[in-house]
Amino acid sequence: MSGHSKWHNIQKTKGAADAKRSQAFTKIARELIVAVKEGGSGDPNNNSRLATVIAKAKAVNMPNDNIKRTIDKALGAGNTDNYENVTYEGYGPNGVAVIVEALTDNRQRTAPEVRHYFDKFGGNLGAVGCVSWSFDRKGVIVIDNSEGELDEDTVMMDALEAGAADFEADGEALEITTDPDAFNDVVKALEAKGYSFVNADIEMVPQNYVTLESEDDVKNMEKLIDFLEENDDVQNVWHNWQQD
Repeated sequence: MSGHSKWHNIQKTKGAADAKRSQAFTKIARELIVAVKEGGSGDPNNNSRLATVIAKAKAVNMPNDNIKRTIDKALGAGNTDNYENVTYEGYGPNGVAVIVEALTDNRQRTAPEVRHYFDKFGGNLGAVGCVSWSFDRKGVIVIDNSEGELDEDTVMMDALEAGAADFEADGEALEITTDPDAFNDVVKALEAKGYSFVNADIEMVPQNYVTLESEDDVKNMEKLIDFLEENDDVQNVWHNWQQD
């Protein structure tokens, strides 16, 4: 996970997350609904995808009442929400690989909007599979250690004993990676030991990273990410830009 620097300044990251919390809750609620409908159960013990989304929701401090209410809504006979998973792939400025995961009830709305962002900020939308080959799907769990209260070796041993694949201490963050199939078990084991997370999700992790030297490219890449993340249909944006 060397170079996976999104958690380099965890306090700054948490502040940005707090500012977008309402939007994050709305997007996670959509993921919860889809997980319940596709998994056929509102019980995370019998629905692995739902368990994954609940872990993600807890990491951004979504209240348990909100989570339960959304699950109950998805189970209700009158629920007509009908979202589908759509993935877009393309290139940002100077060839940065970008994957956009969306949940939409209208592809005819979402696809042109995503394409417009790529075109506007120096990139281009490509075919499915054009960049995903250079990413690995991994469970990523991040623990805040900005106060230095946790012993890194202890956390590492707890994580590895729980079934994690790797551990890295990156400044203020302790980052644990797992095989996607082991993610929910690792989350449960670490929660049972009293750990809480600032991130817990299955991510697309780049195999290689690229840097941007041009100030214009940096600004355009930042804008591309911002516009994509602000779109209501977009759930996740993965890329291989190595940010300072």
